[in-house]
Amino acid sequence: MASIKDVAAAAGVSVATVSRVLNAHPSVSADARARVLAAVDALGYRPNAVARSLRTDQTHTLGLVISDVLNPYFTELARSVEEEARALGYSVIIGNADERPDLQDHHVRNLLDRRIDGLLVSPTDGGSPLMLDAVRAGTPMVFVDRWIPGVDVPVVRADGRTAVRDLVAHLYGLGHRRLAIIAGPAATTTGSERVEAFRAALAEYGVPLPDAYIGQGDFQAESGRRVTEGFLDLPRPPEVVFAADNLMALGALDAVRARGLRVPDDIALAAFDDIPWFVHTDPPVTAIAQPTGELGRAAVRALADRIEGRAPRSVTLPARLVVRRSCGAPARPPRSPAPSSTPVPSSSPVPSPVRRSTP
Repeated sequence: MASIKDVAAAAGVSVATVSRVLNAHPSVSADARARVLAAVDALGYRPNAVARSLRTDQTHTLGLVISDVLNPYFTELARSVEEEARALGYSVIIGNADERPDLQDHHVRNLLDRRIDGLLVSPTDGGSPLMLDAVRAGTPMVFVDRWIPGVDVPVVRADGRTAVRDLVAHLYGLGHRRLAIIAGPAATTTGSERVEAFRAALAEYGVPLPDAYIGQGDFQAESGRRVTEGFLDLPRPPEVVFAADNLMALGALDAVRARGLRVPDDIALAAFDDIPWFVHTDPPVTAIAQPTGELGRAAVRALADRIEGRAPRSVTLPARLVVRRSCGAPARPPRSPAPSSTPVPSSSPVPSPVRRSTP
């Protein structure tokens, strides 16, 4: 394996000049830089990353701690983070918290011990002392998807409130009035935020959200199954189950099918966090889609700004509703007996919000 001395000899320069070229130092002439880079290519030289990190106090490595690697949303997020980091000259080490605060802190501790340049985290709870200590110590950090309120760290996330309102408008327009939600953990910002967005959207239509129609999940499939079974056992089950993430939606679908019921004929189903599988279920699932790839790329850029001395900023991107068949189809207008020059709408309009209570 070629050494830095071999490169220097082949290029006819000093070892110090080779080092300056490899570290993009501006004090090297164009001719010397060209000869060094040609020698690097010819010899297949690969710098020693560990030795370089000791000299520059940088490892060009980012840490990413995600909440659940089995969740397709976080899998896609991790992929976009890795792609953007690679484009900016960074490698990424990923830790899977599995929705457990203790595992989250385990990964954060290990990543800090590896002298990463910066940390991307989707927090599993609202108050990890280890993470707060890292922030106070000046560790470059960005929260992605979730955040810890009151902590001065840039946040890159999607705002799903408008999409939730669109979902409720869609459900109301289909005639649904008994709507339930499988909530995520209250200790997470996304868990509490999605419940409140759903409650507020229902209130615009005068539709209540009884306690019996709020089930506590944990963003994993088994909790979606368990909560949905409880809904189905109620004297007056809901007409719609809205799962606050995709895995809980799949668990809900399992529970419905285990009872021999059909979606949407017997009960409708919708989810937060669209995934590719939802178009292949029977019926395809109506879902709120987050701009996952854009979130991952924006989070890396914000962290790179922080590492490289620029002022990072928080980023909020909109989520959107994707309507499929799991909540029922809009009523179709009667077919015209003769051709008409006036276009006929393909679905009935969504009614405006009302302020009266609905039994």
